[in-house]
Amino acid sequence: MKYLVYVIGLLPIFLFRFIGKNYEVESFVQFDEKFASILYGNDFITLFHYVGDTATVMIFTLIMVFYFGVKHQNYRAILFIVATVAGGTAISQALKAVYARPRPNIAGQLESFSYPSGHAMLGVLFLFTAAYLFTKLSSNTKASIVFWAISITLAVLIGLSRIAEGRHYATDVLGGWSLGIAWFTLCVIWYEQRERALKKNRSL
Repeated sequence: MKYLVYVIGLLPIFLFRFIGKNYEVESFVQFDEKFASILYGNDFITLFHYVGDTATVMIFTLIMVFYFGVKHQNYRAILFIVATVAGGTAISQALKAVYARPRPNIAGQLESFSYPSGHAMLGVLFLFTAAYLFTKLSSNTKASIVFWAISITLAVLIGLSRIAEGRHYATDVLGGWSLGIAWFTLCVIWYEQRERALKKNRSL
C-alpha cells in the first residue's frame, strides 16, 4: 500500500512537465483566463499570500529544525526538512530559469519568471513536511487527520492567492503544486528508507 502511495505521489511530475511544454496551448490559455476572471482581486484569498511568504516559511522551518534538533536530536528529520524546503526552493528557482515564462501583464509586476509558482510549491513543501513529521510523532489519528486537512487547505489557498494577486497564471500554480508534491514524495521515500535501515542496524 505504501509503495502505491509513493507512485501516486510521484505521478504529478508528469503533469508538471506536460504543463511546462503546453501552457501556450489555447485550452491552457483559456484555463488561465477563467481562473483569473474568478479570483483576481479577491482580497480574502490574497491574504493567504502571507502564509506562504518566504519570511513566514523560513521562520516556521527554523522552528521545526530547532524542535527536532534540540528536543528530539533527530538529525535525519532536520536533513529531511532542509531537503524538502531548501532543496525545493532551489529546484523551483532553477526551473523558472529553464522555462522562462513571463508573468501576467499587470502594473507593478515582479520581474522574475512565472513557471512554476514558487509560493505554490513552497506552500506544499513546508506544510506537508510539518504535517508528515507531526504524524510521525503523534499517536492521535484524529489529530493527524485534522493537521493534514489544515495543511492541504492552506497549501491550496496559498496557491490561489498568487492568482488573486495577479502574480501567476493558474497553470503556474498547478505546476508548483505538482512539482511540490512530487519532490515531497521523493524526500519521504528517502527519509523512510533511512528509517528502515536504521531500525535494521539496531536489530543486528
